[in-house]
Amino acid sequence: MPKLVSCSARGLKGDVRVPGDKSISHRALILGGLATGETTVEGLLEGEDVLATAKAMTRYGAHLARDDTGLWRIRGIGVGGLAEPEDVIDMGNSGTGVRLLMGLAATHPVMSVFTGDESLRRRPMARVARPLESMGAQILTRPGGRLPATVVGTGEALPITYQMPVASAQVKSAILLAGLNTAGRTTVIEPAPSRDHTERMLAHFGCAVHVGEQDGKRTVSVNGYPTLRPQSMVVPGDPSSAAFLVVAALITPDSELTIRGVGLNPLRTGLFDTLIEMGADLTMTNRRDAAGEPVGDLVVRSSALRGVDVPPERAPSMIDEYPILAVAAAVAEGTTRMTGLAELRVKESDRIAAMARGLEACGAGVEELEDGLAVSGSAAVPGGATVTTHLDHRIAMSFLVLGLASTAPVAIDDDAMINTSFPGFAALLNGVGGRIR
Repeated sequence: MPKLVSCSARGLKGDVRVPGDKSISHRALILGGLATGETTVEGLLEGEDVLATAKAMTRYGAHLARDDTGLWRIRGIGVGGLAEPEDVIDMGNSGTGVRLLMGLAATHPVMSVFTGDESLRRRPMARVARPLESMGAQILTRPGGRLPATVVGTGEALPITYQMPVASAQVKSAILLAGLNTAGRTTVIEPAPSRDHTERMLAHFGCAVHVGEQDGKRTVSVNGYPTLRPQSMVVPGDPSSAAFLVVAALITPDSELTIRGVGLNPLRTGLFDTLIEMGADLTMTNRRDAAGEPVGDLVVRSSALRGVDVPPERAPSMIDEYPILAVAAAVAEGTTRMTGLAELRVKESDRIAAMARGLEACGAGVEELEDGLAVSGSAAVPGGATVTTHLDHRIAMSFLVLGLASTAPVAIDDDAMINTSFPGFAALLNGVGGRIR
């Protein structure tokens, strides 16, 4: 039996907030745990992925407590103060959490064993392990660089200059976190800019971060042994979560939604730029700054969309949003072509294949490319399918959004993993006029 079914709807209307940004929430817990003193965090995403990072930081010796208002207090242990975990660290489905923590642990003289759920154990960790090993850590994984992984950290870490073969915020962040407990300067050279939440938050906590350019490529450097100052933070709404509501309002007739307090980091807004190019009535208002991150409100109204070619160089700024973009493309006039997405093959699922099969099952025109998708839109997507989600929260939410605009209902085979990033997703959509049961 399908877990959730989404039916055709009209008139999504409301003024809402989405959960806190997942990427920023992970980093707030880690850097708060490394600061000297007490950090407070409001708006933390309390999904399963982030809570796995919170639990891991307690294993390393930080003290975390949440009060009845949702405020988190983190008493840090200082850079270099990690205790050795007494048990295996289970990161559930959190690829971001495990890669960042592998970096953190690599330059402390402790041994850590990381594992995760079935989906996470399929995801490759070698691209993180290689630079960390060059800093002096020993990392043992299953064949193919997969979890479980044992990280034997070093107390005599070497700073490195690492030229990344592909842009990846997770790999960059792991190396920068490792560099904090290293004598000297650690530098990452990016082939293209990736999400810069780690650099921004390190600077907010008082770490000297050097951003420059070398041979036309962006460089990011940190000096070892900084004293991180505790902060009072408010986590902005996650643009990757807001994306589902934005597309739902765009493709559902007679809709108008306002989404408050969304992070508008320019390295995260590629989807919004693309939707506007497709004809979306989407505006960003009340722009402001919070803890070093740009924030604003989104106002979105139902719109007639048209297909576009998405520049492949835009991929790093919207890599998690391609599944929901494919849904928008399915109801747009013309063909939307998305390329440069090879990284989607090794996310929680093979997202290229999963979206292609799901759209085909729902009667949408789609061609699976080696590194992307070409989606031929239609004003009336038939729907009427039960989509296999492959334990992937973004696949699940994307097809629930499609069901709001399809002729026949769209069902998904599993919904449990949605809580990893967007607790209360179906209830929030139903609260503004959705029909998910």
